[in-house]
Amino acid sequence: MKTLKKRLADGIARVYLVQGDDFYLFDKAFLMIKNACKISLEDFNVSVFDDENFSLDKFYETTELMPIIDEKRLIIVKNLKLSENDKKKFNEILLKIPKHTVVVILDYNNNFESLKKDFVFVDANRMDKDTIKKIITSFLIKQGKVIDQEALSTLIDSCNCYLTKIMNELNKLIFYNIEDNVISKQMIDAMVIKDVEFSVFELTEALSKKDGDKAVKILKIVEKDSGIFTLIANQFRRLFYVSLSDLTNTELANLLGVKEYAIIKSRQLAKGFSKAQLKKISTFLEDFDYAVKSGAMLISNALYLLAFNIIYV
Repeated sequence: MKTLKKRLADGIARVYLVQGDDFYLFDKAFLMIKNACKISLEDFNVSVFDDENFSLDKFYETTELMPIIDEKRLIIVKNLKLSENDKKKFNEILLKIPKHTVVVILDYNNNFESLKKDFVFVDANRMDKDTIKKIITSFLIKQGKVIDQEALSTLIDSCNCYLTKIMNELNKLIFYNIEDNVISKQMIDAMVIKDVEFSVFELTEALSKKDGDKAVKILKIVEKDSGIFTLIANQFRRLFYVSLSDLTNTELANLLGVKEYAIIKSRQLAKGFSKAQLKKISTFLEDFDYAVKSGAMLISNALYLLAFNIIYV
């Protein structure tokens, strides 16, 4: 976002491509671009296209329209799915749009990777912890609240570094006790709903430490999530790959199709197991996956049996 702020200060581009995994940052980027355009008549000078109302002809016509009173016309394109042929035509239109038009493509599913080479790319992926801490602290100061360091770290970890979830949880926390201006770890533990991916990290760590009680406690919280078995299986397969590979975090992330943050966490967790243990766990995963898919075992039973097998591997 700092890079985007600097670019906007230097001048407004015609096309911005926003990609990432944190919806809060998508909204933040859009608002920064919108504010830079200084649009006062939104009803006349802001248009929104999505997969339901988009057509190449209509989009082209809209880019050509002159803004009313304002200097810029802003077009938002989101949740768009196009054929490869239509993508080429879309790109051709973008390359020729007039100076008075600004297009913001909110590409939630990375459908427009090819546009990166021609237009301004805005990274909306999860930020590093230090940056997130500064954002949270600044937000709370404006609310007349403070948060201690332990609570701050717990909040960020529980939300798996997603500012979208963090800001939602903060809006609950600031009203938890209006008379108390301090947000404590106890409040975080009591009120914050942990991200399921972080719960998998916690479960993995508990299993590496042979902490059966904590593992069962976590499983009771997440067992109703329909995709939890797949998440756990993917986590341990990732740990096995990480333990064997000499590739960098970025190279592994690209190879496995995950964010670099997941690889960093996996490297930390893999240290709790030997390579031989991770290989055995991979075999367990194959056996339990087959049992679940064949109907021989319920997912809930498979989860607990898998956990206990891992503890005693």
